[in-house]
Amino acid sequence: MKTILPFVFAMLLSFSSSLGYAQQHPLPPLVNTSGLGEVKVQPDQLTFRVGVEIREKTLDETRKAADQRTAALISFLKKSGIDDKDVQTENLSVYPIYSGPEYGQTAPQSFQATRTISVTLKKLNRFDELMTGLYKAGANRVDGITYETTQLKKHQEEARRKAVQDAKQKAVLLASELGSKVGRPYQINESGNGGPRPVLYAKAAMREMSAMDAGGPTIALGEITITSTVEVSFLLE
Repeated sequence: MKTILPFVFAMLLSFSSSLGYAQQHPLPPLVNTSGLGEVKVQPDQLTFRVGVEIREKTLDETRKAADQRTAALISFLKKSGIDDKDVQTENLSVYPIYSGPEYGQTAPQSFQATRTISVTLKKLNRFDELMTGLYKAGANRVDGITYETTQLKKHQEEARRKAVQDAKQKAVLLASELGSKVGRPYQINESGNGGPRPVLYAKAAMREMSAMDAGGPTIALGEITITSTVEVSFLLE
């Protein structure tokens, strides 16, 4: 009890000091608003994830088959002129498969290996060519496609400007309805800056594979959206 009382006293003293400071330094009249800025642009590059999934009886057979087929994919990409910096291994996994009916089975029936490679493509008109070659080289899975822009910083700055303008327009409207005017900004915070939203995932990628088999177009670039959100406090006059 003796150790608790000093702590409680200190907390009360701190609260009293804060309250006294707030009373002596009250906040000025403010209007608080949030603003959202969005910029929609056509992507000029994309990243797709392609790989292999192998199942064999033994661990060694599975590993070797996966390694050989992955090496074939990387070799094809190099021969196709894709820079080394634009090819990255993202996923490596090998695990046992237990499929027997016996409870507590300790020996796996087979092993499965998965290898995934991420490829950044800057010449979008080569997508069909590369995918066809990768399938022939042994790829049997596509894990997704993300559309991107190489001018991300420029578009983020534009999104910020739009977010600030949006916040100020809201503040002016709110203040005018109450017979006040908006003064200079008192405080501003960026709640988060959103990069390009990924617009295509694994299921959609598999649909594109079907479109390729049918001889139709396999990608539709559309637009990507870059966003910015700000919180702004303006002085009221």
